[in-house]
Amino acid sequence: MFDTIRNHKKYLMGFLMILIIPSFVLFGIEGYTRFNESGEPVATVNGQDITKAEWDQAHQQESQRMREVMPTLDARLLDSEGARYASLERLVRQRMLAAAASKLNLYTSDARLARDLQQNEAIATLRKPDGTLDVEAYRQLVSRQGMTPETFEARVRADLSQRQVSQGILGSGFAPTALATVSLNAFFERREVRVARFSAADFASQVKPTDAEIEAFYNANPALFQAPEQADIEYLVLDAASLQGSVALNEADVRAYYDQNASRLSGTEERRARHILLTVPAGAPAADKDAVRARAQALLAQVREKPATFADVAKAQSQDPSSATNGGDLDFFGRGAMVKPFEDVVFSLAKGAISDLVETEFGFHIIQLTDIKAPPVRSFETVRPEIEAELKKQQAQKQFAEAAETFSNLVYEQADSLKPAADRLKLPVRTAKGVQRQALAGASGVLANERLLAALFTPDAIEKKRNTEAIETGSGQLASARIVQHLPARTQPLAEVRDAVRARLVAQRSAELARAEGEKRLQAWKAGTDAAGLGPAVVVSRESAQGLAQPVLNAALSADPKGLPAWTGVSLGDQGYTVVKVEKVLPREARPAQALGQEVQQYSQWWSAAENEAYVEALKERFKVRILVPEPVAAVAPAR
Repeated sequence: MFDTIRNHKKYLMGFLMILIIPSFVLFGIEGYTRFNESGEPVATVNGQDITKAEWDQAHQQESQRMREVMPTLDARLLDSEGARYASLERLVRQRMLAAAASKLNLYTSDARLARDLQQNEAIATLRKPDGTLDVEAYRQLVSRQGMTPETFEARVRADLSQRQVSQGILGSGFAPTALATVSLNAFFERREVRVARFSAADFASQVKPTDAEIEAFYNANPALFQAPEQADIEYLVLDAASLQGSVALNEADVRAYYDQNASRLSGTEERRARHILLTVPAGAPAADKDAVRARAQALLAQVREKPATFADVAKAQSQDPSSATNGGDLDFFGRGAMVKPFEDVVFSLAKGAISDLVETEFGFHIIQLTDIKAPPVRSFETVRPEIEAELKKQQAQKQFAEAAETFSNLVYEQADSLKPAADRLKLPVRTAKGVQRQALAGASGVLANERLLAALFTPDAIEKKRNTEAIETGSGQLASARIVQHLPARTQPLAEVRDAVRARLVAQRSAELARAEGEKRLQAWKAGTDAAGLGPAVVVSRESAQGLAQPVLNAALSADPKGLPAWTGVSLGDQGYTVVKVEKVLPREARPAQALGQEVQQYSQWWSAAENEAYVEALKERFKVRILVPEPVAAVAPAR
C-alpha cells in the first residue's frame, strides 16, 4: 500500500485537494482542527478524554526537560514503555488535580503568580543590571520549552492552583512523637541470629551429567539456547550538537551578549552569617513551641542590646551543634544552600544587622549578617569561551530546526536509501552489525534508543529494507535507519552450545542438592540435633545487614518472636539455601535526641505523604479516572 502511495503521490495529492477544498467551504478550518484534536483516547478524567497525541506531547516535553537537567541520562530509560506509561500517569494526575482545583474553587491570584515567577532562578538570571527583566531573553527561555510567555505563565498558574489541592493534606498532617517512636523502634528492631549457608557451588563437584542428560536438558529448554534475531544496518543521525562545530559567529554578537549578560556571567553573590538556633521537636504541643519562642525573643533582645556579644551568646545558647562551637558562624554561602525562609532573610539584611525571629522546620533562628562577598566582575576575554559555546549552541539549534523537516521528508519519500538525505545534509552514513530488538548491554547513542529499534524491526522495514521514519532519539537529535541484512532468531545447535548446556544443568542440580541438604539440616536442628554447623551469633537489623542477602535478612526479621528460638529456611535459587536461627530480639540502640527528632520529623512527612496518596485515590473515584491502555509488564530475567 505504501509503495502505491509513493508511486502515485502527485495524483493522490490532486485528488485530495478536490476533496478538501469543498470541505473547507462547508465546515471551515475549525472543523478540521477539532477532528485532529480528537485522536485516540488513552485515558479519561471527569468525563474528558486524554488523547494519544496529548500523551505523546506530554512525554516528549517531560523527556526534553529530563535531558536538559541530566544530559548524561541513558536515553533508554526515557524511551522505555515504562517511562511512557509513567508520563501518562502524571498527565492523568495533573488533569485530575486541575478538575479538583476547579471544583473546590481554588485559584491563583496575579500577585501569587508574580511572586512565584520572581522566585524562579532561571528567570532571575535574565534580569538586566537595572533590575528589569530582559523580555526577549525570557521569550527565548520559554520558547525552548515549546511555549510562549502567555502559555508558560498559564501553566505556572495552573500548577500553583493544583498544588493547593494537596497542600491542605501535606501541610496539616502530623504524627505524634509517641506513635512515630513506637513505629521507628519496631522497624529498626535488632535480632541476634545464627546462620548456616549451603552454597550451590559447594555441591557442583557432585554433579556429573551424562551426554544423554545434557541432550535431554537441551531439548527441554530450547528457549535458553536461542541465537537472537539480528540485523546489519546503516543509519543517519541529525544532531544539533554536531552542528555547533560549523557555526561561525559574528564578533559584534559575541560582544553584545556579554554586555547584556555581564552580571549573570560574573557569578552569584555570597553572604556570611551567624545564627542562634533554638530547636522545636516535630509535633511538639503548642505550649512547648510558645515556650521556645519566648526564650528566643529574650535572646533576641539580649543580642540587639549588645550586638558584639552575638558570637558568645551563640556559643552558649545555640542548639545547632555544627555551628555553636564557632559562635554560630556559617561561613559564606550562596542562594540555594539554606532552607528558603532562612535564605530569604539573610539576603535581605544589611551588613551587621540582626534579624527578627525566623521560624523554619528546625526551630527558631536569630541571624546576624557578618559579611557580603560580591562576585568579581569577569572580563570579556575570560568569559568569551562560555559565550561562544552558548551562541553556537543556540545557532546550531536553529539550524537543526530548519534541517529537521528536510531530513524527515527525504528519509520517507526516498525510503529505499539513506543516501539522498545524507548527500543533501552532508551527513555520514554510519553502519552497525548484530543490532538486536533490545539494546545490547553497553550500547549508547541512537542504537540504545528503544523507539528507533522498534521501528527498525517492523515487518515493512525487515521485508522491504525501508528506511524508518525520522525518530527523535535525544534532545536536538533525529535518526533514521534501515536494515541491510536480517538474520532471524534460531535455536543454536547442541554442538555449538554444549558447554553452556552442561553449565546450566550443573548449576540447576547443584542448587537442588544445596536446597535438599539445607532443608534436611533444618528439620534435624528443629528436632533438637546439635547445631554445631551454624555460624557464630551476629546482631542484624535493617540498619546493619551484616552481609546477609536481602531475602535472608527479611526472613530473620519476619520470624515470629513469640517462640524463640525461631527457625526458618530461605531458598536463594541458583545460589543455594540458607538456614537462619533467631535467638534473641533486641531493642534498637538509643539515638541522640537531635537524630531522633529528625527521624520523627521524617516519619511525620511520610505519614502526611501516605494520607495525601489516600486522598488522591479518593479523588480518582470522585472524578472517574480511568486509564485505557494496559500498564507495561516489568521485564523479568529468564530462568536458569
